[in-house]
Amino acid sequence: MAEDLQTKISNLDCWRSKVQIEPLGGGMTNLNFKVTDGGRQYVVRLGEDDPVHLISRSNEIASSKAAFEAGVSPELVYNEPGVMVVRFIEGRVFQEADIRDDNNLSRIIELLKRFHIQIPKYFRQIPVLFWVFQVLRHYQGLLKEGNSRYAKRLTELDAIAASLEKEVGKVKIVFGHNDLLAANFIDDGEKIWLIDFDYAGFNSPLFDLSNLASNNALSVDQEITMLESYFGSSWNRHQWCGYYAMKCASLLRETLWSMVSEIYSEIEMDFPAYTSKNLDRFELAFDDYCREYD
Repeated sequence: MAEDLQTKISNLDCWRSKVQIEPLGGGMTNLNFKVTDGGRQYVVRLGEDDPVHLISRSNEIASSKAAFEAGVSPELVYNEPGVMVVRFIEGRVFQEADIRDDNNLSRIIELLKRFHIQIPKYFRQIPVLFWVFQVLRHYQGLLKEGNSRYAKRLTELDAIAASLEKEVGKVKIVFGHNDLLAANFIDDGEKIWLIDFDYAGFNSPLFDLSNLASNNALSVDQEITMLESYFGSSWNRHQWCGYYAMKCASLLRETLWSMVSEIYSEIEMDFPAYTSKNLDRFELAFDDYCREYD
């Protein structure tokens, strides 16, 4: 760890004693560290506002506080510009295979339902709307300006996004997490916690559900079960097309996110490999969508 980061973390005003610091992996827009202060353990997240990825840390802080009040995320105990300190949860950080476990998936769906409905009761901040199609337009602009190696595909991908947005149509609005990677779930043996609110904001529940499915390779049967469990009797197969369009948009967003990160990110990560992985997932899903609904 760089000495300046060690010093910065050690000098935070929230500590009661000399701290022990160790790096944590997993951050794609920030740096994470596990800090032991006496007998207490915390996670320190270092990250400034990120206009490239439309991340507002003040929104992240407000979302984290609300998620704790709603009982779905660990407590934020301290923050200052560029720094968040949350209580460390001792537990299993999920992998994609854990999300696909039917028992875990059932628990996650109940967690999301609670998150979607409860967070607005505790959220105290100018509200942010996360609309994936506007995010895609933003990324398109950055990729053109940055002379992306995928520049020749941008017109095609922009047209696909426009067609998907039209198909999604009218939506219900809830408070979404909007980044349901497996690593954002932690199982402490009794409950599953949801963490990391970089992209949190009001959105359609279809985005979180399709994001969960696409990021973790759920089977079609699991997707049907997920949707029926979440929506109950109000869900019917006629709504499947709009859901699947949102699923394709979710995969396209993750793909363009990585393309943009190839150009602009300073985080050490193999972004070209991540782009390739998500582009393959998007193309497979979009091919299925076209065969089913064209």
